[in-house]
Amino acid sequence: MKKNHTIMSSTIAGIIVLGATTAHAVPDQPKNWEKCGGIAKAGQNDCGALDGKHSCSGMSTEDNSPNEWVYMPEGTCTKITGGVVAGVKPAK
Repeated sequence: MKKNHTIMSSTIAGIIVLGATTAHAVPDQPKNWEKCGGIAKAGQNDCGALDGKHSCSGMSTEDNSPNEWVYMPEGTCTKITGGVVAGVKPAK
């Protein structure tokens, strides 16, 4: 009986340790956001066009227009093919 108790205790301890280590797998919230131009799909832009063509989100009419943008965590835009940083703002 003692052997089964030891195995069960070890199993529970392993699950607790596994749960504690996976909690840190989620990245921290970004400190800054950057406007990433050139990667937004039609109708998926975050706000007004960089060239002033429109002033609202979701109004882009073509994929990957250099004037349309989406917010990305700082440092990720240039890792995407065609991504160009058009501005940075602090995260709230």
